[in-house]
Amino acid sequence: MSKVTKQQLSEFQESITKVFQCCQDRIHYQSEKFSLPDAELRCMMLFGDERYLTPKGISQKMKVVKSRVSKILLGLEKKKLIRRLKDPEDSRGYILTLTPSGKKKIIEIKRFYDDVHREVLSKMSDGQRNILLNNLNLLKTCMEAGKELMN
Repeated sequence: MSKVTKQQLSEFQESITKVFQCCQDRIHYQSEKFSLPDAELRCMMLFGDERYLTPKGISQKMKVVKSRVSKILLGLEKKKLIRRLKDPEDSRGYILTLTPSGKKKIIEIKRFYDDVHREVLSKMSDGQRNILLNNLNLLKTCMEAGKELMN
């Protein structure tokens, strides 16, 4: 591997910081747009094509403790976006499902996500998009490998 120059390091750090800030700005905007805190919005997005989820499954997917998930679910229940049902396989537990208004909200959120990302990708040619996507995959792989430094 070749040595990373100070200029390259600085440019990379600045670009990552700017991309991260753009993502943070979008998260803030979408939370306001959909009247949902980010954690609730991310939780809702976990349903995707899933008909039911369990609190434990949500906790694992969101990588947060179960008590945090309980607060998130309570907020979504108060907004009537999800509901709890008795777990047919375990009478002590429950499963979660989207309400009709929750399903409608997910459609709106997905449309927004698609529109935002389509707008970004539309600013470049097909060739540039392919290069970008390949490089983003490379960056993701390298950043995941870099997580080992944090252990």
